[in-house]
Amino acid sequence: MTRIINLGSKAKKVDVLMLRRSKAITYDVPTFTPTKYIPVKISSEEKTKDDAVVIYGAGGHSKVVYDILKLMKVGVVRIFDDNVKEIEGHFVENTSLQKVKSDIIITIGDNKARKRISNSLKGSFATAIHPDSIIDSTSKIGEGTVIMAGAVVNASSKIGKHCIINTLSSVDHDCVIHDYVHISPGANLCGSVEVGEGTHIGAGTTVIQGMKIGKWVVIGAGAVVIKDVSDGDTIVGVPGKKIK
Repeated sequence: MTRIINLGSKAKKVDVLMLRRSKAITYDVPTFTPTKYIPVKISSEEKTKDDAVVIYGAGGHSKVVYDILKLMKVGVVRIFDDNVKEIEGHFVENTSLQKVKSDIIITIGDNKARKRISNSLKGSFATAIHPDSIIDSTSKIGEGTVIMAGAVVNASSKIGKHCIINTLSSVDHDCVIHDYVHISPGANLCGSVEVGEGTHIGAGTTVIQGMKIGKWVVIGAGAVVIKDVSDGDTIVGVPGKKIK
């Protein structure tokens, strides 16, 4: 079972926990579970450990995800990281996650690290969505993805697994965002854009409509992408040009 933590918006603030209760469906690219959401109201008194999640990673990104969970009144059972630290009074463990039964969110900004860790873990992943983001009801959001404050995902777009849709970024209609992508703060993807696995879209980037961006691409901050981009390229500038 994949858990979606809020699909709210400024226009409709409802404190609910959205649960997906149907089997996974395989799409051509990427793989998503079907968009069928059953709202379940959960008060703070009713919450148990089964309603909470585990955070994997204790860096800066984890602090933002932790705040999203607090806003949605979803508990955090445990926090894991290679370095023992403390976040908001939570002790950070560096033991194995293999026996954890709660849903997991991998709160690490590095795309390759998120892929490596997700492939090494067994179990289910939570998907955290800030209450002040706007998610169209026809879009699909993959497991483990985090959508932050002010982000917009418009009609018929598909967001893959373990993506980061960062603060005030926008994904317009009919986009396909593959797994492990990071769309940085303030980036804007126009309609029908496809972004390949593991790609990093830098802060303030603009990608015009219909562009195809390959796998494991790096788009520098503030770039304007007006041409398709091949796998592994690094693009900077206005208009965007390949530098390696």
